[in-house]
Amino acid sequence: MIQKLEISLTPQEATDHTNIVAKARKKLRLQKGQILEEVIVHRRSIDARPKQPVVRLMIWAYIDEKPVATPSIIAQYTTVNDKKKVLVIGAGPAGYFAALQLIELGLQPIIIDRGKDVQARRRDLKAIQQDGTVNPDSNYCYGEGGAGTYSDGKLYTRSKKRGKIEKILRLLVEHGATSDILIDAHPHIGSNKLPQVVANIRETILKYGGEIHFDSKVTDLIIEKSASGQRSIKGVIVNDDKEYFGAATVLATGHSARDIYTLLFQKNIRIEAKDFALGVRIEHRQSLIDQIQYNQSKRSEYLPAASYSVVHQVDGKGVFSFCMCPGGLIVPAATSPNELVVNGMSLSRRDSPYSNSGMVVAVSLEDLQSYDNVEFEGIKSPIFNGLKFQQAIEQKMFNAGDGSQKAPAQRIIDFCNNKVSKTLADTSYIPGLHSADMNELLPDWIAERLRKALPEFGKKKKGYFTNDAQIIGTESRTSSPIRIPRDSATLMHKDIVGLFPCGEGAGFAGGIVSAAMDGENVGKAVAELLA
Repeated sequence: MIQKLEISLTPQEATDHTNIVAKARKKLRLQKGQILEEVIVHRRSIDARPKQPVVRLMIWAYIDEKPVATPSIIAQYTTVNDKKKVLVIGAGPAGYFAALQLIELGLQPIIIDRGKDVQARRRDLKAIQQDGTVNPDSNYCYGEGGAGTYSDGKLYTRSKKRGKIEKILRLLVEHGATSDILIDAHPHIGSNKLPQVVANIRETILKYGGEIHFDSKVTDLIIEKSASGQRSIKGVIVNDDKEYFGAATVLATGHSARDIYTLLFQKNIRIEAKDFALGVRIEHRQSLIDQIQYNQSKRSEYLPAASYSVVHQVDGKGVFSFCMCPGGLIVPAATSPNELVVNGMSLSRRDSPYSNSGMVVAVSLEDLQSYDNVEFEGIKSPIFNGLKFQQAIEQKMFNAGDGSQKAPAQRIIDFCNNKVSKTLADTSYIPGLHSADMNELLPDWIAERLRKALPEFGKKKKGYFTNDAQIIGTESRTSSPIRIPRDSATLMHKDIVGLFPCGEGAGFAGGIVSAAMDGENVGKAVAELLA
């Protein structure tokens, strides 16, 4: 018999499985002769609402029976060397999990990525951190594992419509992630651990017959038109030279691959503008966030670095935290020279003395009508207004500095009082900061909404609104401002047979897990088409 129950322990007690078993046994009140064979934790979360935080566990108690081991997913794969080829453009979570799903269903993925493998990417990350040199094809956004590899590695999603996430988490564990991610309410791997997990996924794909081609930028699409006028994708051209052909193509290029959107537009393949968000990174001392969230002057060694989530409506527009990184670092995430973009990450231990979060304002299509007649890469179309808007702000942030990746910053009370900060706080951002008037660098209406929202967050979280915290610009890559439309049933592009838009770049995901889940779903849809 399996009995499910919830128990609560102190953070210290929860570190010892003996305490968990003892608490479960006490709560079960076993009958004479019953044997408690095993206690397995299925869910773990921290409840900071009581005066002293507690750990809440959902456990399964096995009485008079032993648990059955869950079979390995990878062990069920077979080689696909001689199977139908499917092109997968992009080696991020959407692309890699689409590839794993294709292998599982007996199809051969041919993965093509403009960037480098995770090990080779490190040199380019060092160059942007220390020298301000941006490689437009290898950076924090492009390369094996995508933007998620070197950015925190949070593994939760608010979206439930894509399906259950258990398979995604199990595959990550089978490739080297800690098994804690299977039970934590807010699972996290860490950007120091993710590269090896990603490399292990690559080895699995290669072992079972998939192909992976790095330093391979898609520069054209091979489209055929039938006598009836129906268009189909047959392959892609890489680096203006090499051709790859497949029975279908999964387009999983991430939301920063702006050249893919212009390519689709030039090929008369439908794309659509959509809402997104833009703002800043806000950085506090982690000890302050711990104090606010845990109601303790000093965080217990048995508690993780605290996180937070805030949202406030200003004039009908949402201002909200995004991608909060407790015990984290701010990193430069530009994908082209002469632009400045910041993002957040955390290592697995989350032991940096700083916390950071995106603090962004919702941007709707109506907000961008002034860009209707502005060109983007030689194209004049309202579809690209969001990209024009992003690029203009990123370049303005860059031009405010000294030509490096040093970022503009301002203490938050100074910002709200329209006062340039005479000094700045210490920061985790390695390229460094320079004092600037963020009210001048941000669009007026975004700055105004941030100025109104930040004091409100201070009312909700006492101590949050402090001049010891600062905003850093700009957080502009929260999601894609363009969607590549697809049929809701087949997941295939509505106009091009065999083209499957996927993940964040297509506008159908917003993080590692949602992108991976979308990749799996697209892999299944491809298999249905080719069956």
